[in-house]
Amino acid sequence: MDGAQARVRKAVDSMVSSLDKDCLRDLQAEMYRCSTKCCEDKTTSLDEVQNCIERCSSKVSRAQNYVQNEIQMFQDRLQRCVMSCDDNVRPKIGPSTTDEERTKLFAEVEACAVKCADQHASQLSGQTKNILENLRKNRY
Repeated sequence: MDGAQARVRKAVDSMVSSLDKDCLRDLQAEMYRCSTKCCEDKTTSLDEVQNCIERCSSKVSRAQNYVQNEIQMFQDRLQRCVMSCDDNVRPKIGPSTTDEERTKLFAEVEACAVKCADQHASQLSGQTKNILENLRKNRY
């Protein structure tokens, strides 16, 4: 089970790194350039500068929220899959279930959970491409 968790974690980290390097970092650089221009105009009031900076950062904030929501939905799907594994085995456990049977049932749940983790981790490269496309087309 630890190996499956590590594979999922590695896949998610890879996705986040890819999104950062391929898109989010450019958005942040754009935000900083825009914010710098806000601060360079000495004729504007403090409130106007703050509003300008907020406008500059809104695109990055929306993009980051979109990515966080996508990651959360991925985690939710994975969690539902693992819960389904547990739900399928739970009715098989009763007061007369032996320790040996419990061990087998636990192994069944664990094998199912590993399958969920591997299945969901393998889907992340496609999900990363979709997220990148949406980010590039400002669909977030």
